Amino acid sequence: MAKNTKTNVMRQLDQARIPYETAEYEWSEDDLSGSHAADELGMEHGSMFKTLVLVGDKTPHLVCCIPVDDELDLKKVARETGNKRVEMIHVKELLPLTGYMRGGCSPIGMKKKFPTWIHQTAENYEKIAVSAGMRGHQVILDPRKLADFVEAKFADLVRGD
Repeated sequence: MAKNTKTNVMRQLDQARIPYETAEYEWSEDDLSGSHAADELGMEHGSMFKTLVLVGDKTPHLVCCIPVDDELDLKKVARETGNKRVEMIHVKELLPLTGYMRGGCSPIGMKKKFPTWIHQTAENYEKIAVSAGMRGHQVILDPRKLADFVEAKFADLVRGD
């Protein structure tokens, strides 16, 4: 991606006048993990968030952003979102549903606006990183501004907290 190229995520943040920084890293099909991205960028793993899309028994689709090394607690997510159970969508459904590929899914700019939750530890940081909508590209921004923009709630979403 050329330095002047903007992703849809960046265009939406610009339009909303939300300040952000960008970061790029090398990725491969063999390692699309957020941990790899954090290492490549020299970022604290707790401040880099992955975006996961789920389906609930009451909520057709919902989005959760959690630190890259953490694992989603499906029972906590179900309780928080008013569902009896939730499960991850199938990876083949991700692109048609959101417009994003695995490894490049962002809570910003999906094809449709879905109810969104961000793990509560995001509030401990001045800035967090989320995907810029393309593999190898991140936007770094204030988690509160992100939550306001995507109308997200902060909650305990991961195992072990």
